[in-house]
This record gives sequence, C-alpha cells and structure tokens, in this order.
Amino acid sequence: MRVSDLMGKAIKDHFQGKDTEDLWNETSISEKDRLPLEHLFRSFDKMPAVEQKALELCSGTVLDIGCGAGAHSLYLQNKGLDITALDSSTDCIEVCSARGIKKTICSSFYSYEEAKYDTLLLLMNGTGLFGRLESVKIALDHLSTLLKPGGQILVDSSDLQYMYDYDEEGLLMVPEYLKYYGELECVLHYKEWQSEPYWWLYLDPETFGILASLAGLKFEMIMEGDNFDYLARLTCAD
Repeated sequence: MRVSDLMGKAIKDHFQGKDTEDLWNETSISEKDRLPLEHLFRSFDKMPAVEQKALELCSGTVLDIGCGAGAHSLYLQNKGLDITALDSSTDCIEVCSARGIKKTICSSFYSYEEAKYDTLLLLMNGTGLFGRLESVKIALDHLSTLLKPGGQILVDSSDLQYMYDYDEEGLLMVPEYLKYYGELECVLHYKEWQSEPYWWLYLDPETFGILASLAGLKFEMIMEGDNFDYLARLTCAD
C-alpha cells in the first residue's frame, strides 16, 4: 500500500511511542538501506561532523528547511537562536511543535515566501530537496529570495562517485537512464507501506559550484566529512 507522507507517518509513530519498525530506503542504484527512526531524533553529539559544523555556523534568524523531526531546530532553539522549522509534512510539523519548537511552518519551500532570513539551513543531504538536476537553478533562485542582505545558505550533500565502477578508460559506468549519477529515484518502505517514488539529488561539489554560479551565488566548500559528504555555504555573489 502506498502512503503519500510515509516519512511523516513513521516519525509521528516513533514520537508517540507506538510499536514502530525502521524505515528502509530503496534507490535506483541500490537495494534497501535501513534508516533507524531514532536517527531522526538524534542529539547534537550523535550528528555527523558536517551537520555539527553547519549548526555552529548558523547565525541571526534561521529557517530550517526540510526539518523532519526537528533535531536541528531544537538544538538551535536551545542555543537561543531565532529558528523557524519548515517542512511540507503535516505530521513532521505536528511532532516539531509537540517537541517544543516555537516557530513552525507547514509548506513546501518552493511555495514559501513569507519572510527573509539570515541563514537558510538544508541538512541530511539538503540538495535532495531539489529533486532533479534541472531543478537546481529554480530552487536556488527561490532560496535567494528568502535571504536577508549578507545572508547565507548552509547545505550538505554527498558525491556518489564511490557507488559506481569505472571502465577501462577511467570513466564512471553510469546507467543510461540516469541523466546525472547523483540523480536517484527513491522509494521509502515502512511496515507494510511504501511511499510514492520520488527523485532525490546528490550533488558533487564541482557541479554544485557551477550551478550556484549560474544562479548568481558564490559557492564555498566549508568542510568534507568522513563518508564522501561535505558542507557548502552559498552567498549572494558581489
């Protein structure tokens, strides 16, 4: 059976203490991979270094885009920052509010335009929210409209080259049906349900930098993680 907001349903079940099972993520280039629900509620000390660094760099008013269960928002709020948690899932926003996050918005970031912020935060492969490679400039153009002067976009992603083999000439052996090797079609599984198929984008730094420049943004590599992941900062180009 397919469920439109399976991630939200699983997060809400876990928060309410129901008898839950783990989420499983299946992609067009991999078999099912387990995603423990408690991972979505983790504390700062259990976050990867890339996420920790992003949270340390947050300043001013912050919009946590794709906030999920609110782990990042809750940490920033407890630090005293003016944080707003945004997610398109009504269940996720309900959980965030119940966890004590004071400012929450249920909306797709593509359609949100009510305020401007000093920091836009997109974590847990934040580029995934862009969906397809062809949508990146559209997404970045809109994110730019949500920035205050001098503001920043903090976003993480991963370079998926390690998922592929190389041919004799040293070129990646990418299936023909993929326009870009980091553009994956995914399905979530939870108990007897599964999500509708959706596109999730992983951007290598070089490609991300080029696309950011086309959107009038300066791309800055902040740090590389231990698992082919990295943190980038985007700011309006001079």
